[in-house]
Amino acid sequence: MTILRTYARLWSDDLDHALPLLKELTGAEPHLRMAFHAVELAAIGDFLVIAGPAEERAAYAHASATVVVEDLDAVQGILEAAGAIVTTPVTSGPTGRFLYARHADGAEAEYVEWTPELVRLHGRVASAGRRARP
Repeated sequence: MTILRTYARLWSDDLDHALPLLKELTGAEPHLRMAFHAVELAAIGDFLVIAGPAEERAAYAHASATVVVEDLDAVQGILEAAGAIVTTPVTSGPTGRFLYARHADGAEAEYVEWTPELVRLHGRVASAGRRARP
């Protein structure tokens, strides 16, 4: 099982207002930007900005991070073997497949298996403290 990327989640009322500071801090442009249901998402550096009205963002607030993985099915097996509870089953979305899981210690994260195209464009392997950038 390989983790390709991890994102810290940031919450904003307005994506266009949030991005200039993050561009300056990261020295990068967003590598993903899209609408998803009633919120807007942008990935920039190691941040995932979730923007929109507070009541719409609340649907995603239970997860503290987004973890992009190579094989979602393998991750689900590892999570369940460790006592995690899948709180949102595997679902297809615009970036690939995802699930939400609450770990046995109570932490909750979103796990995403990107489409092959997104992996090719934006994936990087994070392991043993080393990161390879595309």
